Amino acid sequence: MIKSVAFGVMALVAGLAFAADAPKDDVVKAAKKLGDAANYSWKTTAESAGGGGQNRPGGTEGKIEKGGFTMLSMPRAQSTTEVVIKGTKGAIKTADAWQSLEEAAADTQGPGRFMGRMVQNFKAPAVQAEELAGKTKELKLADGVYSGDLTEDGAKSLMMGGRGGNNPPEIAGAKGSAKFWVKDGALTKFSFNVQGKVTFNNNEREVDRTTTTEIKDVGSTKMDVPEDAKKKIG
Repeated sequence: MIKSVAFGVMALVAGLAFAADAPKDDVVKAAKKLGDAANYSWKTTAESAGGGGQNRPGGTEGKIEKGGFTMLSMPRAQSTTEVVIKGTKGAIKTADAWQSLEEAAADTQGPGRFMGRMVQNFKAPAVQAEELAGKTKELKLADGVYSGDLTEDGAKSLMMGGRGGNNPPEIAGAKGSAKFWVKDGALTKFSFNVQGKVTFNNNEREVDRTTTTEIKDVGSTKMDVPEDAKKKIG
């Protein structure tokens, strides 16, 4: 009798754990399905509470083909930066000419160093979404949207934004949440909000930022990579 009750309790616990993991598994599968697509396009926007601190006006638009090129377009102030990536190599359009990342990095007055770091840290939206799901405590499905709170470590990593090295920023009170939209088993949109206090080079600021990525034209995205960019990538 005791063994029977114990087995029943274990089965119940296992069932509850499975039920809790099921929504997260659905999101991971949807992200992997997107990653397996031949190509797709996306747009990412970042908004800070109060309307300030948005460092990419107009967002970042991108196109990607599996095993091929990735194209990014980033409006900033009065200009738009274009980047083409293939593997660990890339090219950036400065003014009216394309430069390899190495050439751009040699220009101390240009954005080469930043772009080199961006290419090094770049992850496709499908990968971003899968990793984002892994940074949540759990996900729940309601009204067609999977949502949940981020772990503290997950929120911290998102607030770091790839900044590390020997002098990483200090982060306190990190928290956040994530949402995923899935239709017919396919990921169509995801977003996350992070909040906390960031201190870097003795400058302290409060962060309350929401980043949203919308997926479109899965399987029908057209890639038109400039020949000059291809030559610079090699």
